[in-house]
Order: sequence, then structure tokens, then C-alpha cells
Amino acid sequence: MLPCIHRGIWRAADHILRTSRGTPPCRFLSTFNGVPVGIADAETIFALSSGHGRCGVAVVRASGPASATALRCMTGLTRKLPPPRTALLRSITDPQSKEVLDRGLVFWFPAPHSFTGEDSVEFHIHGGPAVITAVLQALGSVPGMRPAEAGEFTRRAFQAGKLGLTEVEGLGDLIHAETEAQRRQALRQMSGELGRLYQDWTHKLKRCLAHVEAFIDFSEDELIEDGVLNQVDRSVCDLQAEIVRHLKDERRGERLRSGVQVVIAGATNAGKSSLLNTLCQRPAAIVSPIAGTTRDIVETALDIGGFPVLLSDTAGLRESPDLVEREGVRRARERVEQADLTLVVVDCTDLPSDAQQAAAFLQEHLGRVLPNQEQPETVFPADRFLLVLNKTDMLPEEQRLKLDRELRRVSGLPPVCLISCHTNAGLQDFLTVLHSSVKTLCGDPLSGAPTLTQARHRAHLQQCFAALAQYQRYRDIDLALAAEGVRLALTSLGRITGHVGAEEILDIIFKDFCIGK
Repeated sequence: MLPCIHRGIWRAADHILRTSRGTPPCRFLSTFNGVPVGIADAETIFALSSGHGRCGVAVVRASGPASATALRCMTGLTRKLPPPRTALLRSITDPQSKEVLDRGLVFWFPAPHSFTGEDSVEFHIHGGPAVITAVLQALGSVPGMRPAEAGEFTRRAFQAGKLGLTEVEGLGDLIHAETEAQRRQALRQMSGELGRLYQDWTHKLKRCLAHVEAFIDFSEDELIEDGVLNQVDRSVCDLQAEIVRHLKDERRGERLRSGVQVVIAGATNAGKSSLLNTLCQRPAAIVSPIAGTTRDIVETALDIGGFPVLLSDTAGLRESPDLVEREGVRRARERVEQADLTLVVVDCTDLPSDAQQAAAFLQEHLGRVLPNQEQPETVFPADRFLLVLNKTDMLPEEQRLKLDRELRRVSGLPPVCLISCHTNAGLQDFLTVLHSSVKTLCGDPLSGAPTLTQARHRAHLQQCFAALAQYQRYRDIDLALAAEGVRLALTSLGRITGHVGAEEILDIIFKDFCIGK
């Protein structure tokens, strides 16, 4: 059978067959169990579109020209198809053995009003593994149907113009979203808001390029008005400013998508592993009174008030003759350098009893723990560091209250939280501060302009900005080279939206989708 994606290709193939062989006009070349099967049925895919495992209802989807054939063969519909997008309760049978496999709902989505833009059908069946397997095997027996590859349904939707590339990425993020903030950001991107921003920039660049090329071709004939290039100059400058503002988002969208890197650091036996276990509410790390118990990085994923966090426990920072422990300390310092937020844990029983001396002690301690912070007078950004004083249950109440009160007055220190991992005292206040810091790092996904969510977006926008700089550099020297800068900028934006030169990145994007989506 000839592969075919678009109906127009089938019509051309059918015309060639009729004219070359003298056969009468006929859409269908054969029948299957009395149901006509045509040449256009060669690229129909099917897959389980709901999650694997036992569930109440599972959704099996098929898309392509043979979808109607599959619907008729497996539901006993011989003539009229069900009304579009209307649930129909039917017995679902094996096309070959005629055995009833299940009883469920079927939905018919004729082209182009479907997710993929093709004829599509959905079988809503019971979610037992045996039922799902039987239905998939039955679909595989229908001529012209094959199992879908990963992300193939979404890829067809993109190729049919149903989704832009940024919307496709938003859909992928929505499928993988684990927290409320991730869901909101993904849904906003899937709605096309980010794509519309880039499309608006694309239209502006197309207009600029058209004006520059028109000036090159027709300025000598005096057919171009004066000031055309000045308008292009203003547009390019405005667009550069917009791109710079868009790039200066401190990676909020990317951080929200992949998770905030939060690292627990500090000296040995300060209670770092206890804090990790308290936050994730399970014994993820070994806790021992022996100093240097943690040697490697211990990671766990958390949901902090709807924001994704990747929490890492690290080895205690100290000088050690032990080669393994020294490697653990090296990894700990490396992880602190990469962290979005560092929780510096201090054993409060090591602090001087005088509050003023305690503040100086903490300032010096932070300089030893954190990278490139050797100067005692360094101001530590509140959105990058939190100071966690642990084991407050071992301090007298009066001393603890005085310490808390005095440290809040000290400038130059990051926010200070007094907690006890043993009694959970102060834990709720600490979580409130932690949530505020994480929210600041990620931003509100529903407010302001849409943010960058992919590293590839950032790379292409930086290339776009550099190309516009080429226009400005050559504008008064060589207008052809200046125009090429605008053209390169257009290409860079097109690689984000999928409209220009996107073929080399499609496989990378779509392979991250699950089968059936």
C-alpha cells in the first residue's frame, strides 16, 4: 500500500491508477469483513492514550484514513457512522473472530475537526490489562493500521497546523506537570500565548526584511519613499529591547518547569540529613551522631506550596584526611555553586551566648560554607540563601527568644529560621519562608508576560538578538549584509515556533511524549 498523510495525495494516486490501468473511479481497492478498505488507509495509527495499569476507564485512540474502517469493523456499524463527537454505547468485537471484547463508548471525530486534523476514533473501554491488550490486538488486525510511535499523534497535530511548536511543548509540559504551578505555566503556554508573542515578532521582522529588500531593489528607481530604512531602524531597536526584557527573566520559567534546585549545606552534625527527612517525611537520608555520615548527594523531589523543588542533602563541610569524605565535600561545594537556593544549617548550640557575637559568628560561618563569600562584610541575597538554626530544643527558652529577636535586627544576613527537627518547633514558620523564597525564584506563572520555559528558546532568542545586531553593524556599510542579519533573526524565531528550519529539532521534542499522545 502507498503511504499517505493527506487526502489530496490519495486523490492524485487514485487518478494515476485509474488513468494508467483504465479502472473505473473507485476509492476502495479491497474489502475487509465486508467493509471497504482503501489506498488511503496506509498511515493510520493507534495506541493507548490513557495511562498504563489497572483503571476504571482506558482510552484507545486511532487517527488516520482507516479510522472509519476500524470503527465499523469493531462496532458492527455497517452503514452510517455515529454523529461526530457524540458518545455511542456499543459492543466492541474482534474483527476476525467476532468475539465480544468489551462494551464501551466510542467517539467519532471526522477530519478536520479532531486533535490531529485527521479522521479519528476513540474507544473508551474498561481499564483492565487484558481488555486493553485485546482491543489493541484487534485494531492491529485491521488492514492499514499500525501502532503509533512516541508522540506521533501530537506530531500529526503540529503538521496539520492544529498546534504550534511552543503549544506542543506546552502540551508535553502539561502531561508531565507534577505541581499546581507547573500545570498553570504549561496550560498558559499550551493556549498559545508564548507562540503568539513570537509570531508577533516574526511579523515585525518580515515587514522589516521586506522594506530593506525593497529599498535594495527599487531605491534607485525612486519608487521607495524616504525614511523607509529609518522605520526599519526603529523597529529593530524596539524588537531588540523587547527581546532583552524577555530574556531578563532570571530563568523563572525554566526553573519552574524543571524544579528549583535547593541544597542543604553546612558543617557536620548540624542536622542537615534530619532536615531533609523532616521535609520529605520519610527516612531518605541516614541520620547518625557520627560526624561525616553523609558522603554523597542525597536527592528528593518535593512540592512546596505548588512549586517543584529538587532538594539535595550534602556532605558536611570540613577538612578531612579521608579520601571518600573529601570527594563528598568537593561534590557538596560544587552543588552549592549550582544551587538556586541554599539552606545553610547551623547547630545553634555552637553559637556564642551573646546575640551580637552570634551574628558575627554566623557571618564568618557563611563565608566558609558558601562559594566566593570569603569576605565577612558580604551581603547575602535573601532570595538565594536561608539560614536555618537547628536544635533549638537544646536551648533555654529565654535564650532562644533573645537569639531570634536579635538576629532579625542584624543586616547583611539572609533570612534566619530557628527550628528543631527533633520536636518540629518552628517548622511551619520555616516552610512559610521557604515557600516565599521558592515562589520568588519561580514567579507567578499567570501574571505578566509569558516566560521562557525551554533552554532552546533562550538559545534561539540570543541568536536572534545577535543577528539584529548584525543589521545595525552593517546598516551603513553593506545593506545586503544588513538584510541577511534580519533574515537570520527570522530563521532563529522560526526555529522556536517550528515554521522555519525546525526539522532537525522535531524528533528531540516529540520523543519525550508518551505513546498515544
